[in-house]
Amino acid sequence: MPGAEEQRQESKQNSFERPIGHALTNLSSKAIYTPKGYKSIMEKTPDSTAIINRLSRIEGQVRGVARMVEEDRYCIDILHQVQAIKSALSRVESEILKNHAHHCVEEVIKTGSAKAQREKFSELVDLFEKTKR
Repeated sequence: MPGAEEQRQESKQNSFERPIGHALTNLSSKAIYTPKGYKSIMEKTPDSTAIINRLSRIEGQVRGVARMVEEDRYCIDILHQVQAIKSALSRVESEILKNHAHHCVEEVIKTGSAKAQREKFSELVDLFEKTKR
């Protein structure tokens, strides 16, 4: 029977089974983790508090729209609110993308590793391809 350290090593090896940036289709069967250090980079960004605040406001807007639907409010009023939510999410997405470029991509460029740079570039290309669909 393997020891605790061997189990941790095996678990660590299995956690990166899918290439970075590819769709996760079966989340229930395997745990997927972000690359080492990613969380700490996100925590250190000064904009993370602003992003969390924006997401909290968006959450409130979504709840408000749900109430509007429950109350049978005028469809156009609901649609205006949905458009506002979509616009707010778009701004959050832009901020997170900027943070990614300023921290994650910049770090990979500093390493000088061509392989790591190609992986980061591939992540971005995959992301942009998904938004076109």
